[in-house]
Amino acid sequence: MSTIESGRVAVITGASSGIGAATAKALAAQGYRVALLARRVDRLDELAREIGEAAVAIEADVTDRKSLVAAATKVEEVFGGTDVLVNNAGIMLLGPFSSEQHDDYTRMIEINLLGAITATEVFLDQLKKGGGDIVNISSVAGRTARPTNGVYAATKWGINGWSESLRQELLPDVRVTVIEPGAVATELPTHITHAATKQGAEALYSQVEVTADDIAEVIAFAVERPRRLAINEILLRPAGQA
Repeated sequence: MSTIESGRVAVITGASSGIGAATAKALAAQGYRVALLARRVDRLDELAREIGEAAVAIEADVTDRKSLVAAATKVEEVFGGTDVLVNNAGIMLLGPFSSEQHDDYTRMIEINLLGAITATEVFLDQLKKGGGDIVNISSVAGRTARPTNGVYAATKWGINGWSESLRQELLPDVRVTVIEPGAVATELPTHITHAATKQGAEALYSQVEVTADDIAEVIAFAVERPRRLAINEILLRPAGQA
């Protein structure tokens, strides 16, 4: 397989929808080559066709290290390596804390926290080669916990703490940026399994005006700063949210 040799390379997990897909398009518009990672291959293929030859769709599950290793190998073969890793894959399974939600808790920890950690570990050698960027998608919930979001918040607090340690450890070779959005108009609440909580969350999110494109623009801005500047943390809320 021949190597495509122009523009920085961004790997985006959870690229099949929402912030991940929007970030892929925003970075591609700035001249990046983008590797789209997710489990939903049909959506990835559609997005890759929309972006064009600067994109490659790779089926990968952040809870499966072997699939991430295979993805990293393919990125190196096609693009020659990775300059930016956007750890975006995540789920928000809200609901009252109870044993009935045990499977949801496990899934959130494995995807939101361990998935980001594993993806970073797998791609780290590539990121170190040319001065890379790691962008970890956290949440306002990584700062403020509320009823029904305890384990989700725990995963995002974990992302924040791990990111700060990683930032200090990897300086100056790799910059680490944490993005903490509030409510964004995406399909995130549609995956909630607790019926009453899902209904309330979908009603709330239907009123949200902040889009995935808004967040993607911020991510693109952060990674395009000159290497002498590191943006460590960006907190984003809808303008009307206290």
